[in-house]
Amino acid sequence: MQNSGEAPSKKTKTTLVSQNPRTLFFPTILPSSVTSDVSSLQSKLLTYRRCNEQQKTLNQLRIDRALKVYHRSMEEKYHRNPVPPVPELPSTMNSEQKQRRVNYLFMKKCVESNPMVPIPQQWLTSILKLVPQSLMKGKDRELLTEKLLGEIIRDYEMSMRRLMVRNVLIKPDVKGLEDEEEAPLPLLPLGLDFSRPWHNSFIQAKNKILSNLHILHPTMKTVLDFSYAAFSTFLIVDFSNFGLKGPIDCESLKTDVSLSCSRAEEKILNTWYQKVLGVFTQEDALNGVKPDQVDSLYNCVATLMSNQLKEVLTRTVEAFVKLFDTEDGSCLPLFKMELTLDEKKMEFYPNFQDLEEAILFVVNRIGETLQNIQTVRSWLMGGTTTLDTELPDHVVVWATSTLKKSIRDNLEGPKEYFENYVEKYGWLVDGTAHARVERFEAEEHSFDEYTAFIDEFFTLKKEILSLPEVAHFPMICLNCEDLKQGLASNANTLAEMLVNRIAANYREENEKICREFEAIKERALKVPETTEEMIETLDYISEVKTKGIRDLLLRIEECCRQMYYLLDVFSFAPEDIALNTEVVLWPRMINSILDELDDARAFS
Repeated sequence: MQNSGEAPSKKTKTTLVSQNPRTLFFPTILPSSVTSDVSSLQSKLLTYRRCNEQQKTLNQLRIDRALKVYHRSMEEKYHRNPVPPVPELPSTMNSEQKQRRVNYLFMKKCVESNPMVPIPQQWLTSILKLVPQSLMKGKDRELLTEKLLGEIIRDYEMSMRRLMVRNVLIKPDVKGLEDEEEAPLPLLPLGLDFSRPWHNSFIQAKNKILSNLHILHPTMKTVLDFSYAAFSTFLIVDFSNFGLKGPIDCESLKTDVSLSCSRAEEKILNTWYQKVLGVFTQEDALNGVKPDQVDSLYNCVATLMSNQLKEVLTRTVEAFVKLFDTEDGSCLPLFKMELTLDEKKMEFYPNFQDLEEAILFVVNRIGETLQNIQTVRSWLMGGTTTLDTELPDHVVVWATSTLKKSIRDNLEGPKEYFENYVEKYGWLVDGTAHARVERFEAEEHSFDEYTAFIDEFFTLKKEILSLPEVAHFPMICLNCEDLKQGLASNANTLAEMLVNRIAANYREENEKICREFEAIKERALKVPETTEEMIETLDYISEVKTKGIRDLLLRIEECCRQMYYLLDVFSFAPEDIALNTEVVLWPRMINSILDELDDARAFS
């Protein structure tokens, strides 16, 4: 190798630039006289040392080559520009210190610009797994994730460059490099314990599981096979055709679910449970089990049976809750509800609380199923211990909260429909209409004003009866017939109060007319005792003919008009009909009497 001060020949220069430095070294081959006396371990040690020496030489060649390239570029730069800019260096530095500073900065830049191994993808994946899933969801989360990964990659590359510089270069102790002081590498977080105290307990628990749970015993596999065949598609209550039954009332729902749970429990006890018991009543059921491990085997069987039954109950509850999925309303069950009018109060029947209790009853009833099944050991020994088949608390809490939310959302439509009834017709039942009628009767009003008010109630009655009998909602079939009939009956009652009032006024007016005609008749037919009395009678009859009869005819005409209206809205009693007839006949009767009197006077 030539000295650094001499220019390398063309051949040597080409070799340094074009060839890989590793090709300058031939494989290490020891003389046969040496290898014969060297063991394999010594041979590996010698080879390792030789490789280290070759690597050091290779690194030195790389540095020398980089320095030569740098010097050559500097010479070309100075050749183009005879007066190169002088770096701002301390005046006290000699040429050797300056050169060492320049060399360090150049080598540092070369090292930092070298390519580096990128961060492994699995590292980034592991880091992302540490982020809670709740923070990974939502709008613009993908952009935040990209920023997080970008920051991680930048920190990784910066740390790797600093590490490469520290491992390859040693900063010379010269002036001008004070600002090149690298920050210390990050230390491990203080106060964090990275030990694994759980490892020993994990190994102990694992060994205990392997020795006590007997997961590989043949009977366990047989029980698993029975369970899979019996429960893979089995549900305590079949909800597949639940929506095809049409509207169902709350009591029918409770009854159907209770019967299904009872039948399912009976079926499980007569099939699956009997098969499990049959396995352990065989003579070879406990083959390979030590006497001191019999209890643990039966405990293992009880745990397996409990898990299988819990899984069936959980799947049944999940299938029921899925019916109320707000995103898919095709399987939503339909419940019967009514709007009723009871004691001047409009309300739902059953009310919302009763409906919610009926739906939650299904979850509770499923949870009460299969709760008194004996363990195999208890059945064999005549004990009373039962399997732990209680529904997990988190399943009950999840099902209850989900169903309550779905019920609340699906009752918004019926509630709004009910509020529309209350807003439009509530005054008919809350006492407002009755008070209004009483106030109207206490005041003086004409017959036409009465009829207008009556027609208002009759129109309201007709409007109520024309409303739909049944209102359909996604989860509720709302029957409104009872409320319609009740509201229409209230409107009709108020109208009848007013009709009875005008009928009474009409009857009273007819009686007055009849009394006045009767008075005219008596006065006309009375025989005068004196001449003065006769003259007074003649004057009276003359006045009756000119004014009295005409006024009475007008009043009779008004009564007939009122009678025509009352015939449509009021049922006349026989005495009322007789009175109406008498009123109508009185003008003809009184005219005949007066005509007879005129004839008698003319004859006399």
